[in-house]
Amino acid sequence: MAGTGAPHAAIAGAIEPDGAPRIAVLDMLRGVAILGILFMNVNDMGGSITASESDVRHLGWTSADQIAWLVRQVLADGTARCLLEMLFGAGMLILTDRIARSGEARWAVLRRYGWRNLILWAFGMAHMFLLMWPGDILHTYAVAAMVACCFRALPARLLLTIGLAMTALNLVGGTIGIIYTQASNAKQPMLERKAAAHERLSTAETRMLADMRKAASARDQAKAERKAAIVAEDAYGRGSPAQWVRGQWAMNLQRLGPMELGSIWEAASVMLIGAALFKLGILQGRRRRRVYLGMMAIGWIGGGGLRLAAALAMMRFDGQPHIGWATYEGARILMTLGHVGAINLLAGSRLMRPFVAAGRTALTLYVVQTLLVSWLIFSPLGLGLYARFGWAEMMILSVAVDLFLLLGANLYLRHFRMAPVEWAWRSLVERRRLPFRHVVPARRGAALT
Repeated sequence: MAGTGAPHAAIAGAIEPDGAPRIAVLDMLRGVAILGILFMNVNDMGGSITASESDVRHLGWTSADQIAWLVRQVLADGTARCLLEMLFGAGMLILTDRIARSGEARWAVLRRYGWRNLILWAFGMAHMFLLMWPGDILHTYAVAAMVACCFRALPARLLLTIGLAMTALNLVGGTIGIIYTQASNAKQPMLERKAAAHERLSTAETRMLADMRKAASARDQAKAERKAAIVAEDAYGRGSPAQWVRGQWAMNLQRLGPMELGSIWEAASVMLIGAALFKLGILQGRRRRRVYLGMMAIGWIGGGGLRLAAALAMMRFDGQPHIGWATYEGARILMTLGHVGAINLLAGSRLMRPFVAAGRTALTLYVVQTLLVSWLIFSPLGLGLYARFGWAEMMILSVAVDLFLLLGANLYLRHFRMAPVEWAWRSLVERRRLPFRHVVPARRGAALT
């Protein structure tokens, strides 16, 4: 697994019952990502999703909450999702290459990989509409993986170029938004004064003022709608089980609207970047130590600086344009690359070994997070602690739940070969019942006989 000059020795990978080899460093990265994603989801499980996106103060804004939110925003926001997207890109190459080497018909790769993702999409739908989790990513990744699959044969540099070009839309669109908004903010007061004084406005100025007023009216309406949505979410979050179910279903339907296209675009672009990093041997720890040190330095300093500047600007709550409008996606990818570098540098240590088990049970852990945190702790179906925790308390809760899941994953794999959700998914993909428990080796005498 590790090439010449790799920062750590090879870590033995497991062989799955369906014959798929496991690369332990990828499992380790996946384990960190799937546990890290709870830090992104816990606030949407324990409070208003709309408030998390529009006014984080609604979820608690004590001094401890502000520190917890700022640390989360800089170090973790979106990075677990980004890392999972990169790993999906790597997994896409591993799986499609294995299908291609099997010597099947020309369209076997797309057919078999498509079937695998169709089952994953169905699991995502079940996660949303049966387990009531609007933040599901499985259905999005299933579609995005098929988009990325169309580019799988391209060389690493071209994959990286396409992926980065797709992410550059955030930079372009955000920059245009900043420039336009700042220009509007500067010109509108002047035009309003001229109009109030009944001074003559040119045709262009008249049209510009009308557009500015229309945009301001739309912003005010959107702000009012967000406030109403927060009130409605809080009502069903504290309401009866039936009200909570209806509210979560409504949120799911909303999430499957136009915003889903943006999520697919984001995921597909980062999957291409992940595929390129895998072809370059970076994700799986085959590069020299200095490569990973460089990734840490550039990712954490560059990405962290941009994210800190954006977070501090957001904390002004003035609605004005800020650097994060243009740099969010680039900074998210940089920070994630810093995490990849750090994990690869530590991959040979005892500290990181438990995360291999979390990576091998990632799909099950993802579902268990929903059951434990959303259902048991926060929803009216369980303890009903919705909106009782601030940001600091939710981050502490995430640490506690992740430690429990990490221990559980390691204990579970001592007795079983596959986690339940992985077993169900892969059995459906393979169209046969895969082995579930460890096979007990036969006694030496019986083997000789």
